[in-house]
Order: sequence, then structure tokens, then C-alpha cells
Amino acid sequence: MQVDPFSDLPPDASRATKMQLGDVLFRQDQETSGLYRVISGCVTLRRTSLDGDTLTLHRAVRGGYFAEASIFSDRYHCDAVCTAAGSVLKISKDDVIAKMRSSPAFSEGVTRLLAVQVQHYRAHIEILAIRSANERVMAAVQAGYLKSTIAEFASRINLTHEACYRALRALCDAGRMVQVGRGRYALA
Repeated sequence: MQVDPFSDLPPDASRATKMQLGDVLFRQDQETSGLYRVISGCVTLRRTSLDGDTLTLHRAVRGGYFAEASIFSDRYHCDAVCTAAGSVLKISKDDVIAKMRSSPAFSEGVTRLLAVQVQHYRAHIEILAIRSANERVMAAVQAGYLKSTIAEFASRINLTHEACYRALRALCDAGRMVQVGRGRYALA
């Protein structure tokens, strides 16, 4: 398990915030003030395309970070919406930058954390590159993406929810998956 580099920051560099379903932590183009770690619940990063479609960029759950790019950005690049009630820890951008400038070990820890995330994002891009809806859904389920609603899952893998449901049904019919409840599926 990776060590949390932000635990080296002073206690006043972060603050916990409770969140309810639907709460917005920040909006696209809002001035950045920090990054976040999910203590409990779930936060989804979303961007709305020019044609009005919502694209899920990231789904952060317990222990996961989000808005890391805010450390070096003036504005948030998406909306952060609570999709399961819980709490988040907001980590001050200014405190992170100051600690990075004064501590090579802290900077290395943050860099290691970000490097692991880049690996995860590259794996996600590989899933998105799969042309067949059935195979993309299968790869995403194998990667552990199906932990929320089918609509959110579909958005995360850039499919319509209708195409996602058809792919899930086809995978069940082929014996590669089983439906274990309403909107819940498992590998066969």
C-alpha cells in the first residue's frame, strides 16, 4: 500500500467536510484552492460537452484523491459532485506547494502518488479504445468499474446507458456474466 504523502502536512493544511448526495464541491472554471481525498462516500468528476452530454472523468471513493491538477492550475477543469453521501478532506493548495518547495522527500511522495495515478489513467484509456461495446463493458467490469449505477458506469466508459445495457445483456446471454440483482452484474 502506498504511503500518503499529505500526512506530512501540518494539521491545519486540511479540513474535513461532510457531503450529501448531489452536493457540488467545485464547478468547472472555479478558482482552485486545493485537492481532495475521499474519507467516505463517492465523488464523481464530470464535464459537460458542447452538445450537452455528461462525461464522467473520474469516480473517487474512500481513500481516493481528486483534483490533484489543481496544485498547478488556476481553475478547476470539471465539476465535482457527491454521488454517495460521506465526507472529504480538502487539502490546501498553498500548503502543498510550500511543502513541495521545502521538502524533497515530500515532493517525491507526491510524484510517486501521481505516477501511480497516471498508470491507472492509461489503463482507463486502453479500455476506452476498445471499439466493441461488449468487449469494452467486459474489460471495464474486469477492471472493477461497475460499482455504481449503470448510467454512471456507461458514462465512465463513454457509452450510452442503452448501449451498456445491451452489452451487459449480450454478455449474460453468452455466459460471460450473470445478473445478480437489479442493475448488478458479476463475472461468470
